[in-house]
Amino acid sequence: MKIKISLFVCALFLIVPAARAQTPPSTPWNVYTIKGEGLSIVLPALPALQTFKETRNSPQKDRKRSVLNCSVKGVNYAVHVMENVKPRLTLETFVDQEAGVFLREHLTFERDLTLDGIAGKAFRYNDGTGMVQYFASNSRLYIIRADGAPVDDPRIATFFHYFSFKNQEGAIEVSQTVQADTTTEKIFTGKEIDSKVRLISKPEPSYTGKAKMEQITGTVVLKCVFASDGRVTNIRVVQGLPNGLTEKSIEAARKIRFIPATKDGRNVSMWMQLEYNFNLYP
Repeated sequence: MKIKISLFVCALFLIVPAARAQTPPSTPWNVYTIKGEGLSIVLPALPALQTFKETRNSPQKDRKRSVLNCSVKGVNYAVHVMENVKPRLTLETFVDQEAGVFLREHLTFERDLTLDGIAGKAFRYNDGTGMVQYFASNSRLYIIRADGAPVDDPRIATFFHYFSFKNQEGAIEVSQTVQADTTTEKIFTGKEIDSKVRLISKPEPSYTGKAKMEQITGTVVLKCVFASDGRVTNIRVVQGLPNGLTEKSIEAARKIRFIPATKDGRNVSMWMQLEYNFNLYP
């Protein structure tokens, strides 16, 4: 049995800031859950799910990240679930690592919150077109994000209002084999899209011991696809450096977190060029 939520009904119960009137869409939303995770998400369309392992620098251990997202009529919805492996991150450290410079330049802290016993922090985009919430438990780290419309829009309000860390009976289970098909989509250039990729975090590659010892400097240039499902794929080396620096750059590129580009109200994939500069300073 599929659980559906009508926005006509839920809009009556949501308390949002005073602003211009919004007309709620009539399409019912379904309740989804990620296989193996105790949570519930309401969305207006079948989402895509990607799960991959993140390589991190010692003493941090590698961890698994699952990203569930969809885009409908210009609004982007995303849920990130990560393992909180030892040494475990506090909520504050997690927010700083995930958001970093992007937080300071594009987000405004709104409030501390607790959902189903899990502590979190809520932020608004400075341009008023979205909200993101971060949560940390002893075993999991979460990012809940919706953007592309004013925060008082019933679609964004509904997404956050009905998110839960409890698995609702009858929710549609999304796995790697049950998801939206994104494998045959077109890859766009910057001139063809409506809104460009929005970076959330861009980790820098580290020097290898051998490259530092031999004082290798220069720039690694990569061409890659910032995919509609939130991954960096199709990485091609345009210009490389020896002694492992090209490999370090590719590893850093895969860790980039971003909000996908959009065209005609949906997430799309686009080509991007990345440059990583390696310099040794006295």
